[in-house]
Amino acid sequence: MPGTVQSIERAAAILRTLAGGPGRLGLSEIARTLDLAKGTTHGILRTLQLVGFVEQDRVSGQYQLGGALLHLGTSFLDINELRSRSIVWADPLAARSGQAVRIGTVLEGRVLVVHHVFRPDDTFQTLDVGTLLPLHATALGKVLLAYRAGSPVPELERFTRLTLTDPKALASALEGVREAGCAYEVEEFLLGQAAVAAPIRGYGGLVVGSIGVSGPVDRICDSRYQPLPRLVGYVRDAARAISRDLGATR
Repeated sequence: MPGTVQSIERAAAILRTLAGGPGRLGLSEIARTLDLAKGTTHGILRTLQLVGFVEQDRVSGQYQLGGALLHLGTSFLDINELRSRSIVWADPLAARSGQAVRIGTVLEGRVLVVHHVFRPDDTFQTLDVGTLLPLHATALGKVLLAYRAGSPVPELERFTRLTLTDPKALASALEGVREAGCAYEVEEFLLGQAAVAAPIRGYGGLVVGSIGVSGPVDRICDSRYQPLPRLVGYVRDAARAISRDLGATR
C-alpha cells in the first residue's frame, strides 16, 4: 500500500488550524502551532492561496480560509441536515433566552431562514421559515459574511438610518465578528428590533450556518445598546452544540 503524501497532510493541517482559529492567523503562528519551518509553511500557504482555499489580508499579512473552500463546505451540507440538527437545540435556546430563535444559511447572496422558533409568549408572531434576509443588516447575515472570505459583497441596501451601507464600515464590523465569534445588530434592519447570532460550523470547522435570537431592543441590549452577556452566552452555547452534532471539532 502506498504511503501518505506529506505535503497534502500538512496542507490539511493548515486548513484545520485556520478553520479552528478565532480569525486570521499569521505565518509565524501557523508554523509554530504545527511545528513546521516557516519556509515550508509559506510555500503551502501560497499554493492554497493560488487555488482559492486560503486568502491573505493585504494590510496585516495574516491568513484566513478562502471563498472557494467555504463554498465547498456549504454545498456539502444539505439545508435539511442543518435544520434537522438544529431543531433539538433551538427550542431550549428560545426557552432560556425568552426570545425568538432563527437559524439561517446563505442562499443567492442572502440569508435563508431554515428554522424559526417563536418567542415563548402570547404576542402575535409570523413564521419566517423560507424568508430571505439581507446579509449586511442582520446578525445572522453578518456571521455568514464574516466567514465567507472572497465572496462578493452584496449590495448594501439601506433599511434604517443605522444600516451599514459603507463598505469600509461593514468590513470593520465583520472583523469584529471574527474576533468576538458572534455578531449583533441594533435597529439596522427593523426599527425597535435587535439580534445576536453565532456561527454554526460543520465538518472541518467550516461555517455552514448561523443561529441567533432576536426581539425588542430593550430585551436584547443593555442601556448602552450592547447585547446582554447572558444572551450572548446562550447563543454561543447553542451554536457550539449544533456544531458538535454536525461533526465540527472543538
